[in-house]
Amino acid sequence: MTSYDEHATTGDGAGAPPAITPGDVADASRLVSFGLQPKLLPARDAEYGELVRRYRDDPGFARLADAVATGLGLIVLEVSPRAGMAVAASEDSVFAVRLGEYSRRAASESTDRFLHGLAHLAVAALAFPRPEDLADDGYLGRITVNGVDAFVRQVCRRLEEQGETEGANTDPVSDAPGLEAAWRVYARRSATGATKDARRLSGSTIGIVGKAMSFMVDTGFLQKTSDDAGGTFRTTARYQLQVRDLAGSAAMAELLALGVVPISDGSASLLPPDPTEELVADAGLPFHSS
Repeated sequence: MTSYDEHATTGDGAGAPPAITPGDVADASRLVSFGLQPKLLPARDAEYGELVRRYRDDPGFARLADAVATGLGLIVLEVSPRAGMAVAASEDSVFAVRLGEYSRRAASESTDRFLHGLAHLAVAALAFPRPEDLADDGYLGRITVNGVDAFVRQVCRRLEEQGETEGANTDPVSDAPGLEAAWRVYARRSATGATKDARRLSGSTIGIVGKAMSFMVDTGFLQKTSDDAGGTFRTTARYQLQVRDLAGSAAMAELLALGVVPISDGSASLLPPDPTEELVADAGLPFHSS
């Protein structure tokens, strides 16, 4: 690979931009292809690492790689040794199909798809409970399947209390916007729904959270560290970048506003669970060190 700025200039002026060669386009495309392999890191592939270095040191090559990504419907979140080329697919990108396929595979009913979305939202809130955690490139969030399920049930309880205080209608409304549309369904769903051979049902809330987190492992957002508490995971740099993008969404703001994850004072502890709630064994809630 040669430096983009080393190529001969074209045109009459000495300050004309360097010519783009087929090799430059191939290298830029190769970098984007590495970015589409979510589990691959520059530290594990010499070519990937060199292309990341070139992107950071060569502005012309960086612009070319960005243009290739844009043409594929990708948004470049960051290019760095820690995250590689982290990209997100725009809604109309062919690479956004994978998430749609997950949604269709995960649930056949719209209410269940909503619950899967709630699980993903809860994982993000628990993984980075404070603004400083999300801003710190060295921070690793640690979460468990059982802990996420317990957290969502606390959210359900808080929403129910909020509804009773405000005199809200308590009839189920499966197609209403916002978190209120999901809490009734989630709270009434069995946590485990275990089969006779102790396997958890995919339609149980533990099953829904587990499937969501397994998908996030496949997409390079989480890494599984053990089977404890239904599955224990830690976050990756790529996921931190995704959550930074999500942090300004209305859904995340609505979830954090409930106060179940108190991020404003830096404590990051969770409310004590209600002993009357249906929780699986070892549903210990995760705590994050400062």
